[in-house]
Amino acid sequence: MQPELTNPSGGLERFREYLGLLAKLQVAPRLRSKVDLSGVVQQTLLEAYQARSRFPQRSDRHKAAWLRRILANNLRDEIRKLETAAREVRRERSLEAALEASSSRLEVWLAADQSSPSQKAMRQEQLLLLADALTQLPSDQRQAVELHHLQGCPLAEVAQHMDRSKGAVAALLFRGLKKLRAVLVEAERE
Repeated sequence: MQPELTNPSGGLERFREYLGLLAKLQVAPRLRSKVDLSGVVQQTLLEAYQARSRFPQRSDRHKAAWLRRILANNLRDEIRKLETAAREVRRERSLEAALEASSSRLEVWLAADQSSPSQKAMRQEQLLLLADALTQLPSDQRQAVELHHLQGCPLAEVAQHMDRSKGAVAALLFRGLKKLRAVLVEAERE
């Protein structure tokens, strides 16, 4: 691997979990088993690394937007490969816009509107920390948090999707958010 990809302080590798989360949020559950999301994220990072000389000295906010565009294109290509024959044009939506919306939901979930450049940089860092922290949750808690808080699904829909009662999902959300807060607090101390 190239040095910039593995450099956690300024490299692209630090965006891996963030991109993986966004990809997961945008690919329909019925397609997730058919699309190699980690491969799409890897391809996105590789393309960004190869084009890095054209975009030097970007802030994390700009890097994240640039990576979302590359990810949207790569996801679109993968989904088109799967659905070429059965695709309905009226059902297609802009993946780039959807990824931007998911990213915005993550930002809203973390904090109220902050407008100074330093606050935006801090919020971008929080997004990266959140994506990493989500990977530390047990899978059922992570799924409940992603569906309810990040995709905006109502509790009843999450319960149906997870084949659990609303009370069980509420308990998963409670435990998941509690652990997520603890992980984020610990990450901020480091």
